Amino acid sequence: MNLTELKLKQISEVIEIAESLGLENFARSRKQDLIFAILKKQAKAGDDISGDGVLEILQDGFGFLRTPGCSYLAGPDDIYVSPSQIRRFSLKTNFEPPENTKNKITFSNLTPLFAKQRFVLEQGNGTSEDLTGRIIDLIAPIGKGQRGLIVSPPKAGKTMILQSLAQAIAEKNPECYLIVLLIDERPE
Repeated sequence: MNLTELKLKQISEVIEIAESLGLENFARSRKQDLIFAILKKQAKAGDDISGDGVLEILQDGFGFLRTPGCSYLAGPDDIYVSPSQIRRFSLKTNFEPPENTKNKITFSNLTPLFAKQRFVLEQGNGTSEDLTGRIIDLIAPIGKGQRGLIVSPPKAGKTMILQSLAQAIAEKNPECYLIVLLIDERPE
């Protein structure tokens, strides 16, 4: 019996399953309690019970399978995964099946690679945006594959710097995939 399929059924279908298994006193039970009673009965009978979801490993080493029906948030009917199972099968928190991650290297063991191709941010048009790009080229050059972070007080021009950087990269390097993230900037 699959837990995920059971959760997706209407309450009337769940009641029919409970009646067919011979469960009693479920007239005023919640759907969640009824599903738990059905699974308990199936487990006592020796039937296999399966479920699926995305594994979230907590700091204590154990994890839970989160489901899209609950927006991947913690819920009372999440499936518990013990630390021994996580170690035994080398499970990780992600959206891939365990078979795909079996031979992956953990992030902490990866070797950092440094940018080899440099972005030229100077556009040659003499504007203040061009001056910003030229100063960044001279003081802190940026390369392909590099991440950057701009931290400064409010109203200091962070957004304008990012805008000129993004325009220069988009114009001079159209093959690049550019992602700009403005955290805590209006409009949210």
